[in-house]
This record gives sequence, C-alpha cells and structure tokens, in this order.
Amino acid sequence: MTRNESPQVFWVGMGCRTDCSFEELRELLFRVLAQHSLPQSGMQGLASIEQKAGEPGLAALAKALDLPLQGFSSEQLSRYEGLLSIRSARSFARTGCHGVAESAALAMAHAHAGAWPRLHVSREQSSAATVAIAVTTPRGPG
Repeated sequence: MTRNESPQVFWVGMGCRTDCSFEELRELLFRVLAQHSLPQSGMQGLASIEQKAGEPGLAALAKALDLPLQGFSSEQLSRYEGLLSIRSARSFARTGCHGVAESAALAMAHAHAGAWPRLHVSREQSSAATVAIAVTTPRGPG
C-alpha cells in the first residue's frame, strides 16, 4: 500500500485538552477523515494516553461511534517515538510522551493488528485536540 491509497482498516489516536467537547473531537475527526478520503467504516478503535482516555468528550465519541477506546501509559507510547512526525517538548513536559495522538494510534494499531504500524495521517489539530491515523504493514527485511 502506498501513502496515496486508502487503507481498509485503520486506528485513530487522539489527544485533547481537559474538558474538550465531544463536538470538537467529532468535528476534527470527521474533517480529517474527509480530507484523506477515509471511510468511517475503516476505523477499528480510538486510543489516547491513559490520563486522557477518561475524558468525557473522548469517551462520548467512542460510544457514539461504537468503537473501543484504549488508553496507553506514557511508557507504552514511548516505544513508538522513532516513528513520530514531530517530537513535542511541550507534550513531553505535560504527559511524558512526545506525541499523544500519533503514539496512541501507532500503539493501538500494533496491539490489535499484530503487525508493525506506520502513520497514514500525521498529527492534525484543532484548537483543543489532535488526531492521527495509523495503519499496519508487514515488517520489511532486516
């Protein structure tokens, strides 16, 4: 699969400020899906860092989409640091992770697909939230 092809399945990572609304999260997610011609039916789950997985807006979004919401520790997310498009010092200072949305998408893809993940959509943001989308590909040689 090349970056220009739409994946059939993908995992969504989201980060947000405290008390970010369901509406803002939903609007950001659906804007990104539309911009990248990704079908809602391809979403396999939502992920974030543990301390954000309990945010009411994010939990409501997962429920509305009938998708699992998984939280990962900063230690689990750090495994994917080398795959991030940007390493945010601000994010690291707040969460212990250099990029919540991208890392969470990669971690969930890896955990559920059993194959090595890569970013299909790098971090995109609204005023209070971020989203990234990961897919899996077989490991290459080496």
